[in-house]
Amino acid sequence: MLDLRRLRVLRAVHHHGTVTAAAESLHLTPSAVSQQIRQLSRDLGVPLLEPEGRRIRLTSAAHVLLRHADAMTTRWEQALADLAAHAEGETGPLRMCGYPTGVSTLLAPATALLRRTHPAMDVSVAEAESAESFDLLLAGAADLALVVPEPGFPPVDDGRFDQRLLVDDPQDLLVPAGHPLAGRAFVRLADTAHEDWVASHRPDCDHGRMVQVACAAAGFTPRIVHHAADWIAVTALVCSGLGISLVPRLLPLAAEHDVVRVRLSGEVRPARSILTVVRSGADQHPAIRRGMAALHEIARASWDDDAWPGPRPAADAPAATGAGARSGAGR
Repeated sequence: MLDLRRLRVLRAVHHHGTVTAAAESLHLTPSAVSQQIRQLSRDLGVPLLEPEGRRIRLTSAAHVLLRHADAMTTRWEQALADLAAHAEGETGPLRMCGYPTGVSTLLAPATALLRRTHPAMDVSVAEAESAESFDLLLAGAADLALVVPEPGFPPVDDGRFDQRLLVDDPQDLLVPAGHPLAGRAFVRLADTAHEDWVASHRPDCDHGRMVQVACAAAGFTPRIVHHAADWIAVTALVCSGLGISLVPRLLPLAAEHDVVRVRLSGEVRPARSILTVVRSGADQHPAIRRGMAALHEIARASWDDDAWPGPRPAADAPAATGAGARSGAGR
């Protein structure tokens, strides 16, 4: 009999590249990971690991098995979803995770909504950078993740995940009150070429890349004078007149900071896509369907203010009490 838990361990080694990294993501010891794979090898009667210098690598037989692993895991998730649907899914856990801004603007209000509409559900939220969220899903430590795509992330057709667009979140220009651009309804990004900027320089934060790429598309290199990744720090620096920045439209701003959002016009209007991600085959689990529906409801509500009409949330949003549509495909 094939133990899917051991198969999950093998997939983790393949995903992370080393036994040590896989063990860390699965909250196991490296020796436990090696033991699980050796037992899986004995169960199947084929070698799955072989030495490569001082390290190990997956054998060709392991890669053959991995080609079938996605399909087997998907069918298992579908079976779990069917069993949960049979039990009506009114109780039980839903573990959601997401990047910091997504937690504050989408996951927190969605969780509050679920507690009102389905009080018997046990919903929890964990803050995790987008790359970590994929690892949490693979390890079975999360059921639904909110991520912002970045270079190196799994492609949308990766068989292990079901990735869907939740909403495109446009960026607005953030300036201090009293700034010459603060009174304008719209501004072209090219008009900010001579301004000082505030942006993150951390490699795990997409804000700095967003500023650099958008300004380059507008025809100039931003003069980034101050570096900050935390949004409170960014708005404090802008409020103090030390520079301008870009902020996601979904981001709530601290009331004590006297800053102004200005919408961008022209050809360069950066936005970032926010995706929901679940393990492939798990999208019909009742708890996950309800989590997806709550997130879509919160995303739609964020655009109800006519003063900020932006790109609409994804059109295939599931109804609040119905099943989610099947998938076709920062901070």
